Amino acid sequence: MTNKVPSISEAEWEVMNVLWEKSPQTANEVISSLQEQKDWKAKTVRTLLDRLAHKKVVGVNKNQRVYTFFPLYTQDDCQHAEAKSFIQRIYGGTLKSMLVQFIQEDSLSEDDIKELRSILDEKPTKKKNE
Repeated sequence: MTNKVPSISEAEWEVMNVLWEKSPQTANEVISSLQEQKDWKAKTVRTLLDRLAHKKVVGVNKNQRVYTFFPLYTQDDCQHAEAKSFIQRIYGGTLKSMLVQFIQEDSLSEDDIKELRSILDEKPTKKKNE
């Protein structure tokens, strides 16, 4: 999607994960799914759904007796936007700094290193003036 993905909170991510798993869903279905994992009141989930609808991250089908909710962005769109925001906030927008830190601190297996090398080898390089 070319539109900028709105920022969503940690709690809103929980609601989105339920909707990405299956949608459309009624508020009661979302509440039921989340109450299996979280100790949240129904009103809390309804507030989160309202916020997501207000931010235009979730659509609402009002053509039926019971409203249903559905994601307006894919999980991949939101993950990409969140990763970009994180890299900008924490690493000044420099992906290389983040990767170096993770590689130096994390204990990578030989298979992990081979997979990362393979991904980097397949990635086309950017020219300096791009």
